[in-house]
Amino acid sequence: MPTRSCWAADQASGAAALVAVYGTLKRGLGNHALLAQAQYIGRDALSQISLYDIGPYPGARLESSLGIEVEVYAISDGELAQLDLLEEHDPADPANSLYTRELLETSFGLAWVYLYQGELSNRPCIRSGAWHPQAHRPASKVSEDHA
Repeated sequence: MPTRSCWAADQASGAAALVAVYGTLKRGLGNHALLAQAQYIGRDALSQISLYDIGPYPGARLESSLGIEVEVYAISDGELAQLDLLEEHDPADPANSLYTRELLETSFGLAWVYLYQGELSNRPCIRSGAWHPQAHRPASKVSEDHA
């Protein structure tokens, strides 16, 4: 696994930030193409968040867990802007966005994590491990799937 010193060296090469993803942006899932040019840093487990199964995608909340599996990527400003569009996050109006983003500590340093702000009544909570798309769900589309 890369160390923080490797990430620090890469910051000089144009990477804007780290992002930790937990849903359809992970490798092998429907929206990973948005991270195709990003530098994969490694895997981690975050105990600061819990996931909720919203159907075609998950949503995270700042709630203690036993560790949610994430993938961490170094991304450019342009890639961050594309992720903001996917997650319906407006940096100028985060309170009225479907997702907001917050910097959370990972083993690679601070990384942006998208946090769901929609209704979660009766949605299954995941407090350890990972979210997995179910076989009966429709194929993902960038306009429909999140984090």
